[in-house]
Amino acid sequence: MPYDLSKPLVIGISSRALFNLEQENKIFEEQGVEAYEAYQVAHENEILQKGAAFQLIKAFLELNNTEFGRLVEVIIMSRNNANTCLRIFNSIQYYGLDITRAALTSGAEIAPYLKAFKTDLFLSANSDDVQSAINDGIAAGRILTGEAHADPKQKIDQIRIAFDGDAVLFSAESEKIFQKKGIQAFEEHEKANANTPMEKGPFANFLTKLSYVQQMFKEKDIQPIRTALVTSRNAPAHERAVKTLRNWGVSINEVFFLGGVSKTEVLAAFGAHIFFDDQDIHTEPASAVAPAATVPYRDGDNPKE
Repeated sequence: MPYDLSKPLVIGISSRALFNLEQENKIFEEQGVEAYEAYQVAHENEILQKGAAFQLIKAFLELNNTEFGRLVEVIIMSRNNANTCLRIFNSIQYYGLDITRAALTSGAEIAPYLKAFKTDLFLSANSDDVQSAINDGIAAGRILTGEAHADPKQKIDQIRIAFDGDAVLFSAESEKIFQKKGIQAFEEHEKANANTPMEKGPFANFLTKLSYVQQMFKEKDIQPIRTALVTSRNAPAHERAVKTLRNWGVSINEVFFLGGVSKTEVLAAFGAHIFFDDQDIHTEPASAVAPAATVPYRDGDNPKE
């Protein structure tokens, strides 16, 4: 029988999110695809350095070494081709990562293949691929690369994932009111609609699947996943967020209603291994203390337009 990808948590990740390929990407941008391919082939036996999402992916794969069997499937989803992928898979083998599947598109868009692989989360440094994924209703983030990643020597015993609220877990509806009419109108709207659940945002289904995995370990002493909502909302807008999650039947471990206070220090205290937010003004400073990924608005949903 075919392997059923609808059961595990499926994470699609680009090679540049998993490994540090900034030098190689610079060659691609400045010299073109032929120079990039030649470089990768010439260096295919040189192991790549760990990238922004490496430690997170490694920790997710560790969940497969439990009594519950294979809980996570990680798939390389890259615009590389068969000729340039050998360096990537040599590096995967060197680090002992249990990744055996890949979608290599030779420069074509990744998005059409995400649903075919039943992808729950897509991480990439390519803005166009992430935007297309979001437009197709798949949780996706443009991960900030370079040196913005967790300590590569640190072993993650508990995966800590932090989410913004509006336009990430929740829809962008309320964010639009804030952007167009201001904070007072936003707070009045949220107070008046406290008992009306918000529509799901791009990461709602991913949070639900994480909650399902957490439930499997509820009788264990150590929970392998811990989640946090880190939002600029505060009272009175907090109530609608809480009741929305309750309506979805999803619990979140820690909640921070910051009311405009910087998120960076809170993320550092939480020990986030990745943070998802819809605004660069939050992800860029956060990337100094944790891997961070920007979640673009679905086409037509940008509250500033």
